[in-house]
Amino acid sequence: MVRYLAAAVQMASGADRAANLARAADLVRAAAARGARLVVLPEVFAWRGPREAEAAAAEPVPGPTTEAMAAVARETGVHLCMGSLLEAVAGAERPYNTSCLLDPRGALLARYRKIHLFDVDLPGRVAVRESDTRAPGTDVVVVPTALGALGLSVCYDLRFPELYRRLARAGAEVLLVPSAFTFPTGAAHWEVLCRARAIENQCYVVAADQTGRSPAGHLDWGDSLIADPWGRVLARAGDGEGLAVAEIDRARLARVRRELPCLAHARLSG
Repeated sequence: MVRYLAAAVQMASGADRAANLARAADLVRAAAARGARLVVLPEVFAWRGPREAEAAAAEPVPGPTTEAMAAVARETGVHLCMGSLLEAVAGAERPYNTSCLLDPRGALLARYRKIHLFDVDLPGRVAVRESDTRAPGTDVVVVPTALGALGLSVCYDLRFPELYRRLARAGAEVLLVPSAFTFPTGAAHWEVLCRARAIENQCYVVAADQTGRSPAGHLDWGDSLIADPWGRVLARAGDGEGLAVAEIDRARLARVRRELPCLAHARLSG
């Protein structure tokens, strides 16, 4: 498939799992109704509650949330990136923050466990220590699909260009970035980082963010967007819950890489 529409879903998820799943399903259906073949949900879309409750809220993969969203993928016929969820693994002390990719039949194509954990203290603004309750992953994940090769990542990963260069070298054409970017860092860096990752890797970027106030009390940035390999922002979700929808043109991506072959010119390993 040379051209198709992708959608980044913007949500304001809370601690009511059933309500989150229902809202996610409605937004995926809305994206499919607009013609989207690839839909990306935001980070921790299914449940966002107190840090001390995360271990109890974690679930296996496959599990109830993947089964619920697999039904939505089958219903709509889309490739669905389930943003991320808290994955419980037998024997692990902490859950992983895991992104799952489903195909249009609802089959689980791949999972990616977030490598870089957000441990930040901005005095008077936001303090988050993701590593207190979540374990880091280790594997770089690129998934070949009928829509092209999809590179998986989550939120804070966006600040680590070496991950995205590895994704590009493994063949990624579209970089998926489900996120829950906080307001201070989002205002300063979200768009710049998304566009930079698109430009330096000559990939499309589909970045789906949380919006509103998180259960921890800090504001999320929103501004879910889709950027092309030239770094242009093709679509934004705007304020509140909603969608950013834009065309992925693999022929254009191939042309950009052919006319400016900087990936082939790289001399240093990342």
